[in-house]
Amino acid sequence: MSRRKDDLADSRWGRFKRWLDGEVDPLMAPDMETVAPRSAEAAGQAGSAVREEAAGQAGSAVRAETGGQAGSAVREEAAGQTGSAVRAETAVQTGTAAAVQAGAGSAVRQAADRTALAGTDGSVRSAAQAVLPAKRRKGRLYDRVYQVMSVILCLGIISVLLWTIAYLPVFGNAGNPDNNEVSARYIERGLQETGAVNIVTGMILDYRAFDTFGESCVLFIASCCVLVLLRIDKESGAEGVKERLKAADDRRFEPKEDIILQKCAMVLSPVIFVFGIYIILNGHLSPGGGFSGGAVLGSGLILYLNAFGFEKTERFFNTKTYRRITVSALSFYCLAKSYSFFTGANHLESGIPLGTPGAIISSGLILPLNICVGMVVACTMYAFYTLFRKGDM
Repeated sequence: MSRRKDDLADSRWGRFKRWLDGEVDPLMAPDMETVAPRSAEAAGQAGSAVREEAAGQAGSAVRAETGGQAGSAVREEAAGQTGSAVRAETAVQTGTAAAVQAGAGSAVRQAADRTALAGTDGSVRSAAQAVLPAKRRKGRLYDRVYQVMSVILCLGIISVLLWTIAYLPVFGNAGNPDNNEVSARYIERGLQETGAVNIVTGMILDYRAFDTFGESCVLFIASCCVLVLLRIDKESGAEGVKERLKAADDRRFEPKEDIILQKCAMVLSPVIFVFGIYIILNGHLSPGGGFSGGAVLGSGLILYLNAFGFEKTERFFNTKTYRRITVSALSFYCLAKSYSFFTGANHLESGIPLGTPGAIISSGLILPLNICVGMVVACTMYAFYTLFRKGDM
């Protein structure tokens, strides 16, 4: 226990506490020795001792000299020595008085400094003691209000959800909202009106084409936001760009020539690309479409990038390629469906042939719209991966 007390006394907190209590002078060095000034009584005693010693020495010298010399010489020498002793005693008294005054002045100044420091420390401590409880009370009040509001919000959300569930229709009831003429129209006349064998593709790219267009725009906007936040601009000329690009080197923590990965990518990448294109082109004939086919194409690009790096991938796909593909695909999608909806709302013939159901070139605008959606999805997947990995494409 005593060892812990000694460690506490020698620690920074112990020295800080002693300084607050006025036990340590903050202006004094740690190895400086404090010497208290002498009082007037001590100075008087020192002066008396000096004078007695000087008089004794002078008397002894006079008596010894008187025994060996003539009377006149003795008197002259005694007088000279007596004068010297008196002058020495006067000098000693003067120096002692000056020392006493200097010591008294330094003592007064130190006492004044300590008093001022003690007053300042007392005011600081009192102010801190007055402010801290207020802050603590305010923080506790905020925490309690926050907790209460969180509980109320959670209970409100739960109540709304339960109230909504209570008003849901009975499962399997023939009068439910999902059993209406819309779904029946999709099933009965979907092939005739859209030309797509896949009813789901005909619904999302013809009846609800603007919903799909909004989803594609969401993907494009999300990739643009990530591009703005994470892209490292090589042409800005700002300081540290080269260091950031070097730190974001895609081959820094990976083997530069992984022969196994490269051989596998050489075999799998073409197969993945062909399969993705097949899914996109057959989206109106079989399960698939632009979203699933675009995801397959994006995975193929990511595999090729991991195997061969950015240097080879940027030969055919970079930032400019991404911008041109996404902007062209979204623009064509918007213009094509705007024309289609305009003619349909005004009961006009669009002039776009639906083709033979089951053929590749059929279903009107659904095939090119599937291609546009697949391009946007593939570019978005690849852009997300490259931006999070390197900060550029």
